[in-house]
Amino acid sequence: MPSPTTPKEDTLTVREVAERGDAVLSRIEEVIVGKREPLTLILGAILAGGHVLLEDYPGLAKTLAARCFSWTLGLSFRRIQFTPDLLPADIVGTHLYRREEGQFEFRPGPIFAQLILADEINRATPKTQSALLEAMQEGQATVEGDTRPLPQPFVVLATQNPIEYEGTFPLPEAQVDRFLVRVRFGYPEPPQEEEILRRRIAREREEVSLPAVTGPEEVLALRQALEEVYVDPDLLGYMVALVAATRRHPSLAVGASPRGTLALLKISRARAALAGRDYVLPDDVKAVAGPALAHRLILSPELWTRDIRAEDIIADILAQTPVPKAG
Repeated sequence: MPSPTTPKEDTLTVREVAERGDAVLSRIEEVIVGKREPLTLILGAILAGGHVLLEDYPGLAKTLAARCFSWTLGLSFRRIQFTPDLLPADIVGTHLYRREEGQFEFRPGPIFAQLILADEINRATPKTQSALLEAMQEGQATVEGDTRPLPQPFVVLATQNPIEYEGTFPLPEAQVDRFLVRVRFGYPEPPQEEEILRRRIAREREEVSLPAVTGPEEVLALRQALEEVYVDPDLLGYMVALVAATRRHPSLAVGASPRGTLALLKISRARAALAGRDYVLPDDVKAVAGPALAHRLILSPELWTRDIRAEDIIADILAQTPVPKAG
């Protein structure tokens, strides 16, 4: 049975998480049509304190989604366009010498914002990509030996095109593993695409903007509220069993690490809270297993030429792993 929890006085309740989450998603859906599930996944990752890899074809609202979340969550926003000539200093900043004062002054880079859009992240060199590692893992940036904290909450939404490889540098596994989830929007259905056109005509302008629903301090409080979401010990065992199965699956050269197990825990709690529950169900774990684990897997070399996706392997593992009974 789910264990009753008593929220601390300085945190929000799970019901408030669901209410704020619904308000944020409803506001974003004024602009992005018919994508409630991936939008909920992104919001859940943000509330869980994670980063998101948006991998999809061009023109499917990846950049727009990032802007919408920065607007509605009231977070400072910077977009970094990754290109082959981008340098680490272009991201984290550098020290400039001020002749009139006779001293160096730190000029912060765009990483010093609360929500970062790393656009087409795989177009930059591995050296430049690695400039994000410390920021994503530790919430700080080191410039010439000087470590500076990043504004909180700090979230990276990175985009990449899954079909264009010319002039790109695949993300190293250590960096891919830093993303809590990988999200794909997919093409809209014809009725949804017609609605996009109708809203564009009604808007009478190309630009869009949304008012804030919440702010940075409340986002941090919403994050803390997720700690009140109960996870049954049997469900913890289920998460471990799913991840362990990736390490011995015959189609995989490398399975998920313990960071993948932690990702399952974090995003499952976030999904439960956004649904208004203070406990996690097996369905929560099953729903987020693909987005939380698939990008952490490496297929065996002999399968690279076959039409087998990591998501298919996750589905196979879910089908074969016994599900604990809900209380």
